[in-house]
Amino acid sequence: MFFYPNREKFLEAVKNQLEPNIFKHSLAVEACMNGIYDYLFQSGDLASFEPKKEEWLLAGLIHDVDYSDEFKPFHPNKTLEVLKKYNLTISETVHKIIKAHVPKITGYYPKNKAEWALFCCDSLTGLIVAVALVYPSKKLADVKLSSVIKRFLKEPRFASGTRREDVKKCELKEGLNIPLEKFIEICLEEMKKISKEIGL
Repeated sequence: MFFYPNREKFLEAVKNQLEPNIFKHSLAVEACMNGIYDYLFQSGDLASFEPKKEEWLLAGLIHDVDYSDEFKPFHPNKTLEVLKKYNLTISETVHKIIKAHVPKITGYYPKNKAEWALFCCDSLTGLIVAVALVYPSKKLADVKLSSVIKRFLKEPRFASGTRREDVKKCELKEGLNIPLEKFIEICLEEMKKISKEIGL
């Protein structure tokens, strides 16, 4: 679905390195990053210094590449080490986007919109998947935005691993400045577009 330099090589590395559910999560986050970028671009809210779209997408795809085996306890500080196994390298810009999604471990906090996007959408994908799985069809195509918002706001025990406070930071003016409901809508719609790839 997405085309940017060396995507197939990075995709293969992620698929080989990660458990199937984490791999699907990686695809979902890549899709969300695509939607968030497009929304901000169309709104005229992307400054010239922001990372390129391909950097947003690549960071989304590989942000969990070290979340496996002996590297897992150190995630995401082992990203470069894992990629080296596959003879792959990334720019410092992409590396910073990845580091920003787990600031408590890396010490690097989101500064630009790409970094905020990954930080905010990372755990939202799991809640969206969980909502799909309670539908009789278990299909993303049937998931209504209102259902996701209700589960997110009014049922904190549902998909309790979702870092709701992190997701809500999408509204910060110094960050993405996107209303929560719109942010959820963007991610839901982007995930629907790749439903076959993620088995939903």
